[in-house]
Amino acid sequence: MSKTTKKYWPLFVLPTFAAFIIGFIVPFVYGIFLSFCKFTTVTDWKWTGLQNYTKIFYVNGKLDTTFLHSIWYTCLFTAVTVIIINVVAFLIAMALTRGIRGTNFFRTAFFLPNLIGGIVLSYVWLMIFNAILDDYSKTIVSTQWSAFWGLVIVVCWQQIGYMMIIYIAGIQNVPSDLIEAAKIDGANSHQIVKDVILPQLRPTITICTFLTLTNGFKLFDQNLALTNGNPGKMSQLLALNIYDTMYGTTGWQGVGQAKAVLFFIMVAVIALVQNKLTTQKEEVA
Repeated sequence: MSKTTKKYWPLFVLPTFAAFIIGFIVPFVYGIFLSFCKFTTVTDWKWTGLQNYTKIFYVNGKLDTTFLHSIWYTCLFTAVTVIIINVVAFLIAMALTRGIRGTNFFRTAFFLPNLIGGIVLSYVWLMIFNAILDDYSKTIVSTQWSAFWGLVIVVCWQQIGYMMIIYIAGIQNVPSDLIEAAKIDGANSHQIVKDVILPQLRPTITICTFLTLTNGFKLFDQNLALTNGNPGKMSQLLALNIYDTMYGTTGWQGVGQAKAVLFFIMVAVIALVQNKLTTQKEEVA
């Protein structure tokens, strides 16, 4: 680093740092504060302490089954999409690094869905699903499980291409010497993938798992546009449940904010644990 760069680096960092403080840190801290308040707007608040947090799981003395349902429904949805997206993205990446004809076209085709906004994408798929299910006198929200698998299909279709690009980059960075040595030793294709390529892809797998895990938990746009929580809020993921609490029930903005804080803590803990476990495996390897 030159002396000039060392002297003036704060001037380059300051705009980004200021934007980060104003656009993220301040709203985040103020949001935590509002979770301890009763409010209708961010300036019209009244301190209530832990009252909002006591209402997260209980409504009028009764267990809030809708919120609890959204928790396990989100966990199941995230587990299913993480597995499907990563497995399919890896398989496609393996196929597209074999030098087949039209590789660039297929890479572009698989990646394109990621460029479409979640709302638009979901409305398009909603028409497709309902057109198909209409022959059976059903819709995508006829049951919570038809809604569940509809969400899984939409999210996987959108994100597989993005993860595929990351896996392709990881596969292309695997030293060719290792693969050639494995072939000389008599390893077949399955053994090369298992014993050479996958161990070398551990950092890539960590990244893709982290991204799909967090994307699954915080999914909102597709859930809102495709099912809107129907039937009877049985297909509500956590983000939509929080939105519904804040804007669907008068006077419950504080409870919704408390749910959002709890949601952040839960996702942060899960993401950190996942990152720690996968990092330890990389170090062992």
